[in-house]
Order: sequence, then C-alpha cells, then structure tokens
Amino acid sequence: MRALLPLAIAVLLTACASRPPCPEVVNVAGETAATTTPATPQPPADKPEPVSGRYVSGEFRQLPGWPGDHLLPSWQAFLVSCSRVGKQDAWKTVCADAALLRNVDEKDVRRFFERHFTPWQAHNLTGNKPAVNTGLLTGYYEPLLKGGREAKPGRVPLYGVPEDMLTVELGDLFPELKGKRVRGRIEGNKVLPYWDRAQIESGRIRAPVLVWVDNAVEAFFLQVQGSGRVQLEDGTLLRVGYADQNGHPYKAIGKWLAEQGEMPIEQVSMQNIKAWADKNPQRLDELLNNNPSYVFFRELPNKDGGPIGALNVPLTDGASIAVDRKFIPLGAPVYLAATRPDNGKPLQRLMHAQDTGGAIRGPVRADFFWGYGDEAGAIAGKTKQQVQLWLLWPKGSKPPHAP
Repeated sequence: MRALLPLAIAVLLTACASRPPCPEVVNVAGETAATTTPATPQPPADKPEPVSGRYVSGEFRQLPGWPGDHLLPSWQAFLVSCSRVGKQDAWKTVCADAALLRNVDEKDVRRFFERHFTPWQAHNLTGNKPAVNTGLLTGYYEPLLKGGREAKPGRVPLYGVPEDMLTVELGDLFPELKGKRVRGRIEGNKVLPYWDRAQIESGRIRAPVLVWVDNAVEAFFLQVQGSGRVQLEDGTLLRVGYADQNGHPYKAIGKWLAEQGEMPIEQVSMQNIKAWADKNPQRLDELLNNNPSYVFFRELPNKDGGPIGALNVPLTDGASIAVDRKFIPLGAPVYLAATRPDNGKPLQRLMHAQDTGGAIRGPVRADFFWGYGDEAGAIAGKTKQQVQLWLLWPKGSKPPHAP
C-alpha cells in the first residue's frame, strides 16, 4: 500500500452527433510501466512507455448484466465505505441519502445507484497505442496459517516493523514529491536501501517477532495477501495485518518459475506454486528470494468480519476489491464484468474500492477479495480473468484526477 507521486491530468470533452448521448472522456496520466526481464534477452528499451487511464461516461443499460448478483452484501459494503468518505464533498449527498434508506431490497439498491451515479468505463492507455477497455482481475483472501509463539524447527517468523528501518517522507524535503516515501537504514553517515528479502531471511533484520508459523510458503503468500489469521497451538486465533514494507519492488515468483521453464505461464497459480515448492524444497529459498519485497505485520483485534483494507474499513467477502488508487479513488463503487475462475460463468457485480496492493497497477486492474479460509483461497488462487471496470461516480461531477 504505497503512496504515489501526484498525477498530471488532462480533461478532454469530445463532441459527437449520434445517440446515446455523447460520452465524456477523462484522461488520467499515471506512472511509467514497470520494466520486466523477458525469458529471452532483449535489447533494453530507451524509455518505458507511459501508462495512463481514460474514463468514458455511459449509461447503466450498457453495463453487462447490470445490476449483477450479490447486490445486498454490496449495499452493506457501500455503507461501510460511506463511514470513511461520507464527509468528503463528492460523497456528502449520496452517503446522506443512503443513510436514510431502511429495509432495502435489490430493487431499492438498483434504483439508488441509477439515481445517484454515472458509470464511467475505464480504459488502459500505454504510450501511443489504442485505448484498451479490458484488463486483469486477480483474487486474494484472508488465509489461515498454523503456528505458535515459540521458535521450532521448520517455523519461520512473522516480523513486526523493524527497529532499524528508516522511513523518509520526501514531501517534507521537496514539496513536489508530496506523498512519495522511501525506506532505508543508516550505516555510518549514509542512508542505504533497507535489506531485501534474502538479507532479511539471513538474519540481518532487527525487528520483533509477532508469531512463528509452520510453513515458509504459506508465510510468503500471507505477505502477498496482506492479512490473515494464525491458529496457535492452544487453538486460539491471532489476526495479523499489513504494517509496512521494506521498500523493494514486488516481483512475481510465478513469472520466475515460467522463465525457468518450471511451468507454463498459463498454469501459474497459487496452488501450482505451492505444489512446486513441496516437490523442490532445496530450491525454496531461490524461489522466494526472487521477490525482494518483504511485508511486516501488526497484530489486530480478533473481531468478526473481514480484514482491514487500505480504506481502513473491514473488507466484505465478494464485494471488496483492491485497486490502483491513482486511477480509482478508495471508497468508490466499481462495477465489474468478468467470468468466474471455477466454472466460467459470468461474474458481474457491484464492488467497492476498499483496498490497494503492490501488484495492482493501472486503471483496468483489480484484485477480488473472496473471503476467509481454504475455500476462499482455492478460488482466489485460480483467479486470473479478463475484466472490464466501470467507476461509478456521483451525477453532476466528473471522476477526480488525483486520489
């Protein structure tokens, strides 16, 4: 969950003569695309292509399957979002009107959103290439691990925030870098990058251990998910959530496995990665350390409900998504059209932007929160679908150009 540089924005209104009414187009400039190392060496590109977003206004009747399924749980998730954003100018009226409704049914929810919102379809723009209205949907969940308070052979630690990690808010030094931060460590009179995963695993870190867990791969995926629960030896549950990160970029270990020829890229999933790790324990460190990013946790109250997302509200199973907040503001409703990974049936649903993630980049990109436990984990690990997204924004105003 990272803060990002302020965005440079251009708002373009287009004119057209046909019906339905001419859509408005909002262009949002973003960061440059992340560079990757292909399996076959390629000449280095002169400069990464810029990534930006375009939002085209439409009508609800244009949304596939509107209003979708799971509508009443989605309504409750919307009310939860209002508890955080309801005092903001954009949300004052709609959240106040939502609070007045009692004993709503699906027809009430549909009418409310159609009365108060305009759908804006998100498009990816990369360099000078044509706009693309499809992107990637992945899934995440709240895992359950086993462990204990004491170190034992085979156990790995979940660390709290390191005592020796320095966080520098660059905006305090340079106003144009407001919202940008770096993490490091002090060595002598120098500030150096903080330890990467391999260095942390070798013991160079100075940090409290919250709990010890029984499986290194499960601990890795807990870092990917950002939150979870650990069942201790006496049967009690400990809930942990994201606290901070070591400042190194996230690199997908599934991509590394594909580049190594260990499995085709289309077969990469959480389940297949775990199976490979079970068969290749001697290469486990090599696999995990390919991702230099490392997440630190904090202990959370073990209450009912989902984990706390970046909006600082509990996530709702099947109604919360993680987004790139450069393009989709936290708290906003988002209509999603994809297919289910388990049976291929349509997945058309009103969701709510309540979380972020290190791998969630771009306007047409989302991470679907499936819930808690092994069943949710099974479907989350298979989720890698094409998706279309519509940002729902209050009528009479355009989507904001900055978070």
